[in-house]
This record gives sequence, C-alpha cells and structure tokens, in this order.
Amino acid sequence: MEYKDIINSICFNIHTAVIDFNKPRSVASMPTQASSEFITNKQQGDWAEDVLFRAINENSKNMVAVRYGKSDDLVAGDKGFEKFFKDYQEELDTIGKRPDILLFKKEDFDKSLGYDISYKSSNEIREYVTKAIAGIEVRSSAFLFNKYMAEVDRVILENTRKAIKLKNIILDNYIDLLNQKRPELIAILQQLNETSVRTISYRRPSWTASQRLQELTDYLSELKECLEIIQKRNSLSITPKVEDLKVVHQWIMTYNVPHYYVQVFFDKVYGISFQQILELVSNPDLEEDKFYIEKDTKNQNKTTIKIPSQNCTCLAEVVTEPNHHSVRKELNKGRLLFYVKFDGGNACLDANNFESLFGIKF
Repeated sequence: MEYKDIINSICFNIHTAVIDFNKPRSVASMPTQASSEFITNKQQGDWAEDVLFRAINENSKNMVAVRYGKSDDLVAGDKGFEKFFKDYQEELDTIGKRPDILLFKKEDFDKSLGYDISYKSSNEIREYVTKAIAGIEVRSSAFLFNKYMAEVDRVILENTRKAIKLKNIILDNYIDLLNQKRPELIAILQQLNETSVRTISYRRPSWTASQRLQELTDYLSELKECLEIIQKRNSLSITPKVEDLKVVHQWIMTYNVPHYYVQVFFDKVYGISFQQILELVSNPDLEEDKFYIEKDTKNQNKTTIKIPSQNCTCLAEVVTEPNHHSVRKELNKGRLLFYVKFDGGNACLDANNFESLFGIKF
C-alpha cells in the first residue's frame, strides 16, 4: 500500500468533530501589521530549521537536507507582502503546505538545484519533490527542556511528600470522624502512596459543625490541592494545529512523501511522524493520556493537538544555544520594530533514534 493510501485509511477513522478532511480549510485573513514578538518567533523558527538542516548535512552519510518551505523575510507592513501572502494561500489550496525541509538520498540529490529550493515554483520542482524520502515540518520552542522537566519533577516530589504527611495526620487523628461522615475516604487514604498520588481523587468535603470537623475539612482540602498539582498535565509538547493537518494531508496526497514534525528546544530535539499523530487522534481512548486537544490561547485560540514530547522520539539529547542580538526593522510607513535574531548553535543528532523515527539509514 502506498504511503498516501495508509494516511487516508487512518484519516477515515478520525472523528469529524476533531478533523473533517472532506471540508475545505478555513480561509486565512491577511495580517495587517507585524509585531516585534511575531518577528522574534519567526526568527527563532528559522534558527530551529537551520540547526536541523546543518545537523543532517554535516553528519549524515546517506542523505541530504534541502530547504523547501516558504521562507520569505517579508512581514505584514513590508512592500510586496500582500502578493506574497496571496500566492502562499493559493499554493496551500493547490498542493498543500510545504514542509520546511526535504530529505533526499544522496544519489537523488540534484546538485544543480542546490540546498535551497524554497524559491522555486511547485511546477518547476514537482517531479524532484516526489523523489524525497521525507518532509519535515520544523517547530521551535523557547524552553530549556531539561530545566522545565526538572522543575516539574521538583514540584511533584514536594507535593507528594506533603500529601503523604497530610494523609498520615488525617488517619492518625481523625479516623473516627471519617468513619462517621465518609468511611470510603479511609480506604482511599490508606491506598495513597508515591505512585497512587498520580491517580487518586475524591470529592472535597465542607464540614464546619465542630472544631475537629473544620480541621479535618482543611486537611482534606489541602491534600486535594496537592493531588491536583501532582496530577496536573505539565509537559512540553509537539503542537500541530488542526487546520495545518489538513494542508499537510493535501501535500501528502500531492507528492506521496512521508511527513514528520520535529520540535527544536534550546537543549533537545524531539520528533514524531504525521502518521503517528493521526493514529493517536484516531483512537479516542488515548485522549487525555497520549494526546490532548484544546484551544491554544497563545495561537489565536486555534484548535491544537498537543502530544507530550516524552511520547515522541528524542532526536538530539544535546543542543548548544545560539548567539542572539537585537535588530532594528523599519516598515514602509516609518514604523520601527525591534526583534531578536539568532545564529549559530548546534544539535548533536542521535543516529539510532533518527533511523528509528524516519526508517532511513543516517
């Protein structure tokens, strides 16, 4: 079975309330002006793409990375942006969304076209693109993954210890009241340990009829707060937008090339295949466990699928941070923007994990 047929067979099993691949994509509104934050985020994304691009080309013996996604430096407010935006929207409707990077076997790499075909029209390079062995959508994240997870672990440990201490206080001093009011809580509390704190829950009481009942209520409320902190979803994720999955799907239908998402943090790199994303979303039993669907307030409340990075493949355990400096940009009406530009930095790719995810000899 061809790759695009495998993708379509999975899409058929995805509930249309999540993604309806038969409905046309929503028409995007052209932005009227850029912000410093937007340009900084774009620069960070360009840096992430460059880090992965260089890591592959400087270390792989069997493949070549080629820049492919639209990467014009024009932003809203620049002369020529309106035409660029309209042309981009038209391309989305014809071939879908270009991934940022294409991977080619070395023997299929066209030296005459070079390492950057992002400026070429889809008609010029259509046949060449079909020879690619993978397309990669590169995302960036302004986090140090290790420090983030270390802080999460610290908070969980601190609240686990507090929860167990509260449990002991309650069982040692208020078990008679629990027997009278909520005997089922005794068994729940007796089961509470370093492992079960991640799943145990109960309804918070509101007893106030006596001093001891008030004390018990306060302890149970404090314990409940600890459990909520421990059980709170707190992970860094790969976050494809639902609307993007449609245009990625269209690109796959056009070229029949396997597609992947790669997230570059400032100290690690994670990846997941488009096929894996669809397989997760097609299984409702995995929601709230292996993936989450929610409106992303940081991205205009667009519906986003969030897949914790721990459930993805770690492609690089070490990333060296880039240099950065401020840049002044003057728009056509004299408006000034100041943003951060990144350069340098390297990713040390794990060849075994890379081969495991992409199914390609590194």
